[in-house]
Amino acid sequence: MRILGGTFKGRDLPTLEGDGCRPAMAKVREALFNMLAARGVELDGARVLDVFAGTGTLGFESLSRGAAFVRFVEANKTLARRIAENARRLGLEPRRFNADTADALALLRKPPHAAYDLVFVDPPYGRDLLDPALALLEARGWLAPLAMVAVEVEKTLTPTPPASWTQETDRLYGQTRILLWTRNETTPPPSIPEPSTP
Repeated sequence: MRILGGTFKGRDLPTLEGDGCRPAMAKVREALFNMLAARGVELDGARVLDVFAGTGTLGFESLSRGAAFVRFVEANKTLARRIAENARRLGLEPRRFNADTADALALLRKPPHAAYDLVFVDPPYGRDLLDPALALLEARGWLAPLAMVAVEVEKTLTPTPPASWTQETDRLYGQTRILLWTRNETTPPPSIPEPSTP
């Protein structure tokens, strides 16, 4: 993976490819960050969440472009270790990142310590993980007011985001579909009821 912009532009980081891991292609990554910039997304000082992070390509690109903190969430222990190793290769201070080895949906069911300004969601294909992840981001308070959510999925998938989000764009790049939503500031997040106990 070569970082495309910012402080670490041109730096190469080793990646892994395997089941459910698809490091974002450079042209798709560049298009995504161009779309964010065109919509006024300020990465400088932002808190970013990279869900189903894989090798962390989107999170590292965000850190290079000025994000204050990125939380990487990746269930695969080998991939999560590689994220931490690459962060050290870049000389990132520990306060600027966290690499969680965790099931994304299990983690998103818990409220965060602080909300995020930008969230990337790039789930493994064919596992029906996207809609539950989007619902939990809204319901559990992961999103700051006017937060942006960027999703990368297979082109045939049609997500169902929370009703309080506004779609910004929906574009195809080969077999990949990129969607952006903004969370409406005035709509309070819905609650997800806890299961009743007998």
